[in-house]
Amino acid sequence: MVRRLSAPSPRRRRRRAGAGCAALLLVALTSGAAAAAPSPTPTPTPAPTSTPSGSATPSGSAALDPRITEIMRKPEYRNAQWGLLQIEPDTGRVVHSSFPGQFFIPGSTAKLFSVSGPWKTLGSGHRFETPLYAVGERRGATLTGDLDLVAQGDLTMGGRTAPDGTVAFTSLDHTYANDVPGATLTPEDPLAGIDQIARQVRRSGITRVDGNVIVDQRLFQADPVLVPTPTPLIINDNLIDLTSTAGDRADAPARLDWRPKVAPYQVTSTVKTVAAGKPSAVTVTASGNGTRIQLSGTVALGSAPVLRVSPVTDPAAFGRTALIEALGRAGVRVSAAPTGPNPAAGLPADYRGGQRVAVYTSPPYAQYARLILKVSHNLGANLGICLMAVTTGSHVCMDGFPVLAAFLDGAGVDRKQVQLLDGRGGNPVDRSTPQAVTQMLTYWMRTPDARLFRESLPVLGVDGLLADNCRDCPARGKVFAKTGAAVGLDALNDRLGVGAITIAGYLARGDGHFDVFYAGVTGASTPTTDPSGILSIANDLALIAAYLQES
Repeated sequence: MVRRLSAPSPRRRRRRAGAGCAALLLVALTSGAAAAAPSPTPTPTPAPTSTPSGSATPSGSAALDPRITEIMRKPEYRNAQWGLLQIEPDTGRVVHSSFPGQFFIPGSTAKLFSVSGPWKTLGSGHRFETPLYAVGERRGATLTGDLDLVAQGDLTMGGRTAPDGTVAFTSLDHTYANDVPGATLTPEDPLAGIDQIARQVRRSGITRVDGNVIVDQRLFQADPVLVPTPTPLIINDNLIDLTSTAGDRADAPARLDWRPKVAPYQVTSTVKTVAAGKPSAVTVTASGNGTRIQLSGTVALGSAPVLRVSPVTDPAAFGRTALIEALGRAGVRVSAAPTGPNPAAGLPADYRGGQRVAVYTSPPYAQYARLILKVSHNLGANLGICLMAVTTGSHVCMDGFPVLAAFLDGAGVDRKQVQLLDGRGGNPVDRSTPQAVTQMLTYWMRTPDARLFRESLPVLGVDGLLADNCRDCPARGKVFAKTGAAVGLDALNDRLGVGAITIAGYLARGDGHFDVFYAGVTGASTPTTDPSGILSIANDLALIAAYLQES
C-alpha cells in the first residue's frame, strides 16, 4: 500500500496520486519510486466474439456463469478489458479463457512469484538464526569489548510469534494503517526477539559490557528501488505503531498508546474526542530523523481506536538502542550511550574469534510466506528478493532476480510472460500474463508443499484480505486466492483509474481436487475519488472467483 489519497484540494490529490484505497496492494501508476519506465502493454489478440461493451467474451469448454457476465457489463467496465483463465490441472482442460497471453499489471498477485522463489530456494522449513557475538575479553561477568548483533534478514524478529509458534496476522495489517481504515495490531510484543536475546546474554554470565553494542547489517545492501526498502534487521516492520482511543466525553483528549517504546523516539498528541457519529481522522507528522512524532485530528465517541504508523528511518540505530535497553531490563549494563548512530565501523572482519552468547531462531519460512500472502506484506515480499541474492553470496538485492528466473524456468513458468523489478508488484515495469500466473499455481500442486502453499493464501470469507468478502456465499472457504491492484488518481476526470485489479489462486472442486484460476480487469474507473468505488471493484473480482467455484 502506498500514500493516502483523500485530500482537500486537486493539487494535493495529484501529489498523492498513489492512493491506499482498498484492502489490496494499491500501486500508484504515477509513482516515481522506480527507476524503470512502464513497459508497453501489447495489443491483445482479438477474441472470437465481443460483448457490446467491448470486453472479450471468454472462450473455453464451459459456459460462463451469467452472474459473471453481468458483472463484466457494469458501466464502470465500459472501457475495460478482462482477463480470465480457469484450468483443470488434472486433465489440462481449459474451462474459461480470455486473453490468457496478455500482459496485465499484477499488483500483489506478483507475490505469487516473489514468495515462491525464496520458498523453494530457502525451503519451507528454513529458520533464520540471528546471533549475538561477544567480541573482546571476558573476565568474570564483565565483557571488555562489544556485543555484535549479526542481522540475518528475519522479517519479524519474534514480534509476531504466537505462543504456538505461528506468525500472527490480522485481516488488515498495521503496515496499511495510514492508507486504509480499520487496520489493527496483533497482540504480540514487537520487541520479543530482542528481549529473548538480552535474557540469553544474562544467562551466559555477562552482567557488564565495557564497550558498545553494534548491529551488523552487512548481509545485504539496502536498495531504494525496492519500496518499502528491506534492511537486514527489521523490528516491527520498521514502524512505530500509534493508537488513538476516544476519551470519556466529547472535547476530551484522546488516549494515546504507542509501540515499540524505544529511545529517543517520542510521541505527542493533540487528538481530540468528538461526538459519536462524527468523522475520526488522525494525521501523523514526524521530524526529519523520525524520532519526534506528532498526532493531530479527531476520534469519535464509541468508534474503534484509530491506528496510524510512522517509519523508523534508521533501523540499525533503532535496533541497537532497543537491544541496549533490553539488556538493561535483563540486568546487563552497557557503558556506551544507548542512543546515537550505529557504530558499524567497529565491526570485526569476521567472528572467528568471537563467542556466540545468544541467538534468536525464527519460525519456519513457510510461516513468513503465509504472513506475506495473507496480508499482502510488501516489505516481506521485497525482502525475499534480497534473501535469494544472499544465497549466491551476493550482498546486492538485484542479484536475487537471476535466482528467481532459474526457479521459474525449473517450475515450468514461461518467465518471458513475467516482468518484475520488485517483489511486491508495485514497480511500473511489473507485468504478468494469466498463463504465467496459472503456471505458477500449477507448479505448487505437484510438490509436497501443495497444501501448505494453498492454505497460505487468503481464504474467501475466512481470513487475510478476503476475510470480509462473500462471508455468506456457498463458495466461502472454497477459494484460496491472492489479490492485487494498481490504482491511481485520474486528475483529468477527478476519479480513480484502475491499472488493474486481479485475483488468482485455487478453486475447490471437491474430493481434494482444485482448479487454478486468474481473473483481472484493466482500464476500469470509478465515478469519483471515493475509495469505496475501488472496494466495489475488488468485491466484483472476489464474486467472480466465487461464481467460478460455484459453477
